[in-house]
Amino acid sequence: MVIINVQFKKGVLEMCVLVLAAEHDTYGYELANKISEKFLIAEGTIYPLLRRMTQEGYFETYLTESTEGPPRKYYRLTAKGRAYLLEIVKEWRLFSRGVDSIIAEGLKE
Repeated sequence: MVIINVQFKKGVLEMCVLVLAAEHDTYGYELANKISEKFLIAEGTIYPLLRRMTQEGYFETYLTESTEGPPRKYYRLTAKGRAYLLEIVKEWRLFSRGVDSIIAEGLKE
């Protein structure tokens, strides 16, 4: 597992959540675990983000009974959320190519 600068994570966490939720409906703990496989995050950082993104109309939620405890709140990406996802992935690709180019030039890679 890689430890990443906190400011880097804040900038991309929203995009990571949207991308993972685009695969299938998901719940907060599952998202936190999947993201933590790539870089370290605190589980508690996901829930405020999901709450805000739901209020903004990017997700809709529903409860499903769980055999492992209380009902789970699932998050389903809305059409608005999918459109936003496509927009920010496009922006990310442009941004990351520019950063990679600057790094290559600066370090003469």
